[in-house]
Amino acid sequence: MRTSSSPGHSPPDSPPDNGPASSPDGPLQDKLQQLYSARAARYDLELAPFATLRDEAIAALQLQPGRTVLDLGCGTGLSLPALRQAVGSRGRVIGVELCPAMLVRAQQRVAEAGWRNVELQLASAEQTVLKRTADAALFFFTHDLLQQASALPALLARALKPGARVVAVGLCWAPPWQPWSNAFVLGAALYSVASLDGLAQPWRHLAAALRVSQLERRCLDAAYLLQGCR
Repeated sequence: MRTSSSPGHSPPDSPPDNGPASSPDGPLQDKLQQLYSARAARYDLELAPFATLRDEAIAALQLQPGRTVLDLGCGTGLSLPALRQAVGSRGRVIGVELCPAMLVRAQQRVAEAGWRNVELQLASAEQTVLKRTADAALFFFTHDLLQQASALPALLARALKPGARVVAVGLCWAPPWQPWSNAFVLGAALYSVASLDGLAQPWRHLAAALRVSQLERRCLDAAYLLQGCR
């Protein structure tokens, strides 16, 4: 469902939305690895209901043949087929993923399809190293990555060309008068993200790092789509 752009809302009695300000390390890194490793086998099924939203996000990147696009937090590679189709055989798709168990499945997807212009990298936001800057970047259901306030600006600066398009999609708290939406978000978030912090405005750090951005809400305000330019 398409709704107008609006500021984030927290459900009643939700904790202050401060969110972690640094990249994952130590106990948080371990928690992320355990969480994503456990989800790897069922990840494709979990994200299946959001296929239409994925298509909309990729269309919003406005990719052209021959361009280079980043899939940050690529998971098992669900976005790779559509991204590769958009940039064509002369373009390049670079997927970056923190969890080895997720990346193995993405590698299998690439190998089975025989794609030679899709590159996969096992790295955190701070560890990501690219041979070339990209024309666009996708963050699809990457809540924990988007909460890394200190790492995001540096990542965008070194990975994207000036003016590169950026699109992010994920879950967020709906206004408090939509309890069913918030019940859905809570149920999904409890097993899919490391922390509920930041769910009121998951996009806030990314939007602050972009030159221009536009926010829209989806799925009865339980999801958001942020698009903008570096």
